[in-house]
Amino acid sequence: MLHINGLTVTFGGLVAVSDVTFDMREGEVLGLVGPNGAGKTTLFNAICGLARPGSGTVELMGKNLLSMPIHHRARAGIGRAFQVPQPMHELTVRENLTVAQRFGAGKVDKAKIEELLDVLKLGHKADMDAATSLALTEQKALEVGKALATEPKLLMLDEVLAGLETTGKRAFLDTLEEVRKRYRLSVMIVEHDIETITRMCPRVLVLNFGRLIADGSPDQVFNDPEVIRSYTGGEPA
Repeated sequence: MLHINGLTVTFGGLVAVSDVTFDMREGEVLGLVGPNGAGKTTLFNAICGLARPGSGTVELMGKNLLSMPIHHRARAGIGRAFQVPQPMHELTVRENLTVAQRFGAGKVDKAKIEELLDVLKLGHKADMDAATSLALTEQKALEVGKALATEPKLLMLDEVLAGLETTGKRAFLDTLEEVRKRYRLSVMIVEHDIETITRMCPRVLVLNFGRLIADGSPDQVFNDPEVIRSYTGGEPA
C-alpha cells in the first residue's frame, strides 16, 4: 500500500530523516516511535507534503505522492491528524468537518458528516463553536474527524493521545479501533506511550537520529539493544 524508499529530509546541515525505507500493507496498524528529535514528525510531514525530501520516493497505492501538492495527497488517500488540535475558529463542529471534507474529498456528503458526528460522539455539540466549546478529548475527536472526512485510505495520527489522562486515553483508543474497523483503514501512529503502541500496533518502527533502527513486533523492538540505547542516551551503533 505505502512504499517508502531511501527517503531523506534535511534542514540546512541537519539530516532529520536519513535514507528511510519501509513498506506498509493495506489494513496494517503501524506504530512509529523514537526519542524526541528522532525524525518521526518530519517523516509524517514528508508523506503528507509539509516537508520536502531531498531524495527518495513515497508511493501510495502505486501513486507518486512527492509529485503532488498537499490537497492532491489528501484526495489520493492521506488523512492526517495533528498532536495539537487545530479547529477552524468561528466555525461549528459540523462546519469544521464539512470544510475538511470539501478540501480533502472534493465534495460534501452530509450523511457522512452526520455519521462521523455519531461515531466520534460529537453529535451533541455539532452546532457549537469548535474552538471554544469542546473539552480536550472532544477536540482530539474532532481532529481525527477532520482527517476521516477526507475519506482516507491511510490515517496518520501524530500523538493524538497526548495530554489525555488514563481513562480518557483508553476510551479514545476504543473509539479509534471502532473507526479503523468501520472504515477499513490502514493506520500509522506516532506515540510516546509504550502501552498504547503495544495495544494498538502489531508492528512498530523505531527512528533515532533520523535513521530507521528497528522494525518488528513490540516485543522485538522494545527489547532490541540499539533501541534501548536510543532511549537511554547512547549513540547509535
